[in-house]
Amino acid sequence: MLNISKKTIHKNINLSDYKSGKHVIDKKYYKQFNKLSVAFFLLVIVILFLPWTQNITGKGYVTTLKPNQRPQNIQSPISGRIEHWFIQEGDYVKKGDSILRISEIKSDYFDDRLIERTSEQIQSKSQSIEAYSSKINALQSQIDALQKEQKLKLQQAKLKVESSQIDLEALKIKQTIAQTQYERIITLQNEGLKATKDVEEKRIKLQESNAKYISQQNKLLNAEIELSRIKAAYADKIAKTQSNLYSAQSSQFNTQAEVSKLKNSRANYSKRNELQIVTAPQNGFINKTLKNGIGETFKEGESLLTIMPADYELAVETFVRPIDLPLIHIGEKVRVQFDGWPAIVFSGWESASYGTYGAKVIAIESFISDNGMYRVLLSPDNNDHKWPEGIRVGSGAKTIALLNDVPIWYELWRQLNGFPPNFYKPTNNKTISKK
Repeated sequence: MLNISKKTIHKNINLSDYKSGKHVIDKKYYKQFNKLSVAFFLLVIVILFLPWTQNITGKGYVTTLKPNQRPQNIQSPISGRIEHWFIQEGDYVKKGDSILRISEIKSDYFDDRLIERTSEQIQSKSQSIEAYSSKINALQSQIDALQKEQKLKLQQAKLKVESSQIDLEALKIKQTIAQTQYERIITLQNEGLKATKDVEEKRIKLQESNAKYISQQNKLLNAEIELSRIKAAYADKIAKTQSNLYSAQSSQFNTQAEVSKLKNSRANYSKRNELQIVTAPQNGFINKTLKNGIGETFKEGESLLTIMPADYELAVETFVRPIDLPLIHIGEKVRVQFDGWPAIVFSGWESASYGTYGAKVIAIESFISDNGMYRVLLSPDNNDHKWPEGIRVGSGAKTIALLNDVPIWYELWRQLNGFPPNFYKPTNNKTISKK
């Protein structure tokens, strides 16, 4: 009895006699599992042939449509020290409202009466200009007088020269007559018709005529020399006076240049005083002060605080890969999901998604960004649902650009192989304009 084999024992045991065996024996679980497996397989086959919209996804953030509507830093064009704040963070300010008052830290502008003293310098220099003008007028009058005197003196000298020339011509005629008479009386003397006394008288008259002619030549020469001397003397006087005139004019021009420079400095000082009150460039909200306290100094161009414009148009700035850039076109429709807003997204089934909003491409950057992707700017689609009012500039956003419709199996095959989407052209053939 002890030698009974295990096989014999198993043959003599009926599992249906046990409670647990009753739950297992004669049950057809595998048949139901086979049916479910076949149904699931058929369902998967059907799903693989369903249409799927190819898309390009991207990440970005909410911004504004226009550059002047984006948050901006307010800088001071001059260096200074903070004296008083007129606002606090979160305040609403209008364009031109005072934000803070600063004081000078450069020694060149410490004088409180700097503008007044500059005005006094301008007044003094202006009086110098008037004095130079009077001097110039006097010198010009002196030149005119010298020129008139020169003209009269030259006319008088020219008359003397002409008179001397006339007298010289007359004496020349007399000399010629005396010479002729002398020669004639010499001839008569040789013929014995005239006495020696007559010859001596004619010789004396000839010598007197020669002497008068030479004397008149000397007078003519002296008159011409006097004419040249008058010309030279008055030319020298006029030249010296003109030199003084030009010096006065040069000094006047230099003084006028100094006055213009002082006026420019006074205008700069006045403008600099106005810049000691930093004002709001547009209506908006004070976001954050970058400088704090009283007495803190800063350099020119250094940011003091940030302001968010009150009126703005929202947009989304997203980034796409370089491989997807040729598929993006101006005016195309894009779906946007905002961070913090509930959404159920099926990227390939737009109609089955919930919580996304319509947008359209308005600008495409033509140069790659620092993150290795291309920047695309989106604006709200007026034909779609209005964007939520609670969205703030700077919040995150996800974008889905829809392309061609393809079967799901093709999309899975493309994703597994890392192929780009099918090349896509919009049906309206819009011209691509790039930012």
